[in-house]
Amino acid sequence: MSTTTYQEGQVVHKPTLIDGHSVDIPILKILQQDGTTYEGADLPDIDQALATKVYKTLAFHRVLDERMVAAQRQGRISFYMAALGEEATSVGGAAALKAQDMIMAQYREQGALMFRGFTLEQFMNQMFSNEKDLGKGRQMPIHYGSNELNYMTISSPLGTQIPQAAGYAYGQKLQGIDAVTICYFGEGAASEGDFHAGLNMAAVHEAPVIFFCRNNGYAISTPSQEQYKGNGIASRGVGYGIKTLRIDGNDILAVMKAVQWARTYALAEKAPVIIEAMSYRLGAHSTSDDPSGYRTREEEEKWQANDPILRMKNWMLLQNWWDEEQEKALFERLREDVLAAVKVAEKVAKPELRELVTDVYDQVPAHLEAQYQALKAHIMQHPEAYPVTSGRLK
Repeated sequence: MSTTTYQEGQVVHKPTLIDGHSVDIPILKILQQDGTTYEGADLPDIDQALATKVYKTLAFHRVLDERMVAAQRQGRISFYMAALGEEATSVGGAAALKAQDMIMAQYREQGALMFRGFTLEQFMNQMFSNEKDLGKGRQMPIHYGSNELNYMTISSPLGTQIPQAAGYAYGQKLQGIDAVTICYFGEGAASEGDFHAGLNMAAVHEAPVIFFCRNNGYAISTPSQEQYKGNGIASRGVGYGIKTLRIDGNDILAVMKAVQWARTYALAEKAPVIIEAMSYRLGAHSTSDDPSGYRTREEEEKWQANDPILRMKNWMLLQNWWDEEQEKALFERLREDVLAAVKVAEKVAKPELRELVTDVYDQVPAHLEAQYQALKAHIMQHPEAYPVTSGRLK
């Protein structure tokens, strides 16, 4: 019995090479920028109620990003990562899933958490690392997590969530539950070893996981053409024997359709899917980055014409599901709410210092206790340098 897994093709008797771009990968487009849909397009399962929720989430995302970048510039928070121009990927993906599905994000998918109901107050508490933060102030801003909402806590290192998602989805399969895992990452993270390990594991063990790559053109300052030479990231799914889709990542209807299909397939076939969403990072990589040093204003302006939020708004207007008065009222209210939430969250006390070492183990081990006592002694010796922390010692 043969143990080979390749499919034997045409037999040749001299070297016959396959070009690295020989795989023709179609791109799914449903919604045009003016709000009309392409002729013959297959729309996702969406009604007015869901569309309205999706659009309000997109608006919340845009306003929160704008205000928190400004808050970082004012020194009120230490760090922020916006998703300007990419909001459709996370919001549309979450809208196509079920509440029991696990979301493993990279660090630009706050929209998925918004859609699931993470409150404005919870976002603020995390970014200000106060005592109401679910993570107890241990993570830097935008590293959210919610057990209640099936949103795995974000890690800073690139790609860590990819093999984790394969393993988690395999566990879902073994339990026989009606759930999948979606794993978000950027094309830069696809250069990490964890990407290849995760995809191969999911393919071999037939795990119901949706790998969702946001190909936004840049890994911090490195453009995609300097990251890889193949036909994007989708072509790698073909190589691993995984069902593969490429979509317009600024087309929220295409995102929803692709993820709805992928979820159905992953559950029915107990197998992974990879989706490559072609988009563009209109903003900086983070508040620590200045993109003017590595790309032109003309390049950015070209992509601004593909704003995914404006595209969905135009579609909603054509459906008579939205109007300009609602639009104005929504954005005004969101801006007021976010500013008010900032003022509240920044005044909430910081967590007790001891919470640095609790909940890590069942009982605090000796080496962590020793480190805590040394830190406590240092702070008590220099209270002028730690005016906030010194008042939270236990």
